[in-house]
Amino acid sequence: MKNDWNNIEANNYIRKYKQKNISKDLALRIYTTQLLGKNNKLVLHGGGNTSLKTTTKNIFNERINIMHVKGSGWDMGSIDSPGLPAVELEPLLKTKKLSKLNDFDMVNLQRKYLLDSKSPNPSVETLLHAFLPFKFIDHTHANAILSLIDQPNDIEICKKIFGNKMGIVPYVIPGFDLAKLAYKIFKKNEKVEGLILLNHGIFTFGNTAKESYDRMIKYVTIAEKKLSKYKNNIINRKKNIKKNNNFNHEIILPLIRKNLSTKNSDGTYTKWIFDIRVNQKILNYLDHSNLKIFTSKGTVTPDHVIRTKAKPLILKIKNMEERNLDNFINKEIKKYKNNYKKYYLKNKKFVKNTIELDGNPRLIYIPKFGIVAIGRSKKEAIIAGDLAEATVEIISKAESLGKFTSIPDKEIFKVEYWPLEQAKLKNATRAILTGNVTVISGGCGAIGLSIAREFLKNGSEVVLLENNINNINKTPQDITKLASIIKCDVTNKSDVKNAIAKVVNMYGGIDIMISSAGAAWQGEMAKVSNKILKESFDLNFYAHQYLSQSCINVMLKQNTGGVLLFNISKQAINPGNNFGPYGIPKAATLSLMRHYTIEYGKFGIRSNGVNADRIRSGLLTKNMISSRAKARNVSEKEYMSGNLLKEEVLAEDVAKAFLFLSLAKKTTGDIMTVDGGNIQAALR
Repeated sequence: MKNDWNNIEANNYIRKYKQKNISKDLALRIYTTQLLGKNNKLVLHGGGNTSLKTTTKNIFNERINIMHVKGSGWDMGSIDSPGLPAVELEPLLKTKKLSKLNDFDMVNLQRKYLLDSKSPNPSVETLLHAFLPFKFIDHTHANAILSLIDQPNDIEICKKIFGNKMGIVPYVIPGFDLAKLAYKIFKKNEKVEGLILLNHGIFTFGNTAKESYDRMIKYVTIAEKKLSKYKNNIINRKKNIKKNNNFNHEIILPLIRKNLSTKNSDGTYTKWIFDIRVNQKILNYLDHSNLKIFTSKGTVTPDHVIRTKAKPLILKIKNMEERNLDNFINKEIKKYKNNYKKYYLKNKKFVKNTIELDGNPRLIYIPKFGIVAIGRSKKEAIIAGDLAEATVEIISKAESLGKFTSIPDKEIFKVEYWPLEQAKLKNATRAILTGNVTVISGGCGAIGLSIAREFLKNGSEVVLLENNINNINKTPQDITKLASIIKCDVTNKSDVKNAIAKVVNMYGGIDIMISSAGAAWQGEMAKVSNKILKESFDLNFYAHQYLSQSCINVMLKQNTGGVLLFNISKQAINPGNNFGPYGIPKAATLSLMRHYTIEYGKFGIRSNGVNADRIRSGLLTKNMISSRAKARNVSEKEYMSGNLLKEEVLAEDVAKAFLFLSLAKKTTGDIMTVDGGNIQAALR
């Protein structure tokens, strides 16, 4: 493993944090914590922790010993000083004299002695860090270490490889008991440079940030070299397994999503988002004859269970006939849920006052297809996917060395239902559109971006379809970091089909379609050319139809309802002079919306439209506003607020209308007018 310490970079951290009145030691603690966190073979997504012991003055001007320790659940790769809260050290050290300390009292004690009461909860392993008498301490769940220690003869292996340089700590759930045991092991040989926590991970320590970091890299490298001597026949084969090209993700994924979804008492559905992982190593791993044996043993480290469940669901798909496949997936998911319930009932006695968590898998392994990682959001699904890929590497190497083993089910259960672990997910509550996937055409235009912001704010995953490269390149960062963008010409049927196939492969399905792409063509009807009419119909009618057809096919497979929303125009109701080339296809789109209402309402799919007027956008440009205002002999301001309310209507107002219609579960076939009041365009 490469040692990424860089003296120039370290000094840059010292200078940067000095300007914030942060000490050299804490600056270097932040630096090495980030080095560890950015290496995905050491930690992933909030795993691991680090600490620094130092001194400060309290409000009485007394010098006291403190410890900075990683906040529970914080990501080491991007951590900053707020993620390393300071706790008074002496009260923590007093707990060494106790024989018992429950979790509530431990957390209460740690919070009581935080220097800043607004700080996050210190790590569940705070006492372990406190008890060890070193200035800097690092803890990771390094892949190579886990491959060595997830073995039936783990102690023998560790002694042979590390000798007396590392203490070996038997598995105990993190907290007070583990801290006491680790300290006891350390006291037997105070010359050790770290501790191996069986079935858990590795600690290293030192009196400088560099020393502790160097030791981590050193011992992980020793583990990697040991493993490299054993051929990995699971993921590195003479004959690689090929992906089955007959497996159509546009059928498989919506059917899985359908069978994971549950209908709520209010008629809405609890839905899930996917992240698909497939590469040669994964394909080889999933096709191994012992796959069921590997995966039935539990997680590679207990930390993972809250993200992945203890075991994945294996789907060995043989028949791609849709009805048979649907029945097969339904049966296998039900079986998984039943087994989870049995696991819960058998082990709930080990953790007081638990409420059964949902029984859906978080990982589905499909041989010759890939891994389907599942979460309430794309972010959660990506975390599960990253942990799954790490698991493939860890288990395949563990099996090459010996036999992969995990902790017993009851110990996994204790971690899964442990309040201190579940607390890491406390902010991952479902918003009103969490679990939904929204596709927006014309997505990088002014109206599309406003719609995207509104739907992202309410928890939906968002995909923007856009054909204008300039618009794509100008998409603001607040959108690009949360939404996906697919270049798509919505007037091209095959381009639309391919884009929707990409969306399904990225997220698992589609729930809300907002067909918003459009442009205004003008001309007198008696003089307009066929070319102009065709171009306008292509974008203002056929594009809506192509997108609706592709999305409906996905929604029908999911069988969880769905929403088709169309950005129509007041021109469909209240034609303007010389706007026939634009208004006629828009009127046809209004009719299209209502035909979808009639034909697909029985499947719970709603179809509605928004009629907006005079919205600043790529359609209503500054030049166009100027020319229309001039034609009407009014100012631009008067033109834009020329409605009954005398107020300009904004793109944000249109976005809110689309959001309302997406949530109005008993409204279909409706046109919502967003124009500030234009009685000539009123439907009723």
